[in-house]
Amino acid sequence: MHELPSLDLRSMSIPDPELLAPAGKLTSKPKILLLYGSLRDRSYSRFMIGEAAKLLDTLGAETRIYNPTGLPLPDSTSPDHPKVQELRELSQWSEGQVWCSPERHGAITGVMKAQIDWIPLEVGAVRPTQGRTLAVMQVSGGSQSFNAVNTMRLLGRWMRMITIPNQSSVPMAYKEFDEAGRMRPSAYYDRLVDVVEELMKFTLLIRDRADYLVDRYSERKARAALSTADELARAALV
Repeated sequence: MHELPSLDLRSMSIPDPELLAPAGKLTSKPKILLLYGSLRDRSYSRFMIGEAAKLLDTLGAETRIYNPTGLPLPDSTSPDHPKVQELRELSQWSEGQVWCSPERHGAITGVMKAQIDWIPLEVGAVRPTQGRTLAVMQVSGGSQSFNAVNTMRLLGRWMRMITIPNQSSVPMAYKEFDEAGRMRPSAYYDRLVDVVEELMKFTLLIRDRADYLVDRYSERKARAALSTADELARAALV
């Protein structure tokens, strides 16, 4: 008997460095979805996302910004709602995401949480967020805080996303954007550039390897059990 009696050796896989060098590399632009957390006319999280999208486009990404206006509250309607379907399709399309929320009552806004809650961990055999990269940012009306980015990091982990180390938190955001909604030069703008650069690097590093990186023992074991059950069922019919 081996020393790990609880381990299913048939489902065990020793990590192989060779498999981290993909046979082929994607040449398409990295696909980045950007979400913001406010419906105000003068929404600083939307302005921040707009700046991030422009930078990502310059760095060679293909970007989409989801407009949460009209998105219903989670569980208040069917997932067939057009705004829910749009969000889920964009999440599935993406290879990386950027989330930016205002901080409200020490946390992310309901608008931001509703978007995340409508993206399920699993739809059939498809996981809409697993293996995707994530950058988190927040804007605040007062002093600098990290409550919103910390909450989004927790949610990103729960959604099985690969959240980059860098992040952006902009205090007194009303001072950092001009009347046209463009971000003024500052150390906060420089940090935003740092964040999107890092997101691009991690996305390029991971996207060709995502399937291998998120291949898990527990899921291989479950698939093996299901396959065995199917074989037994077919044998019983013979």
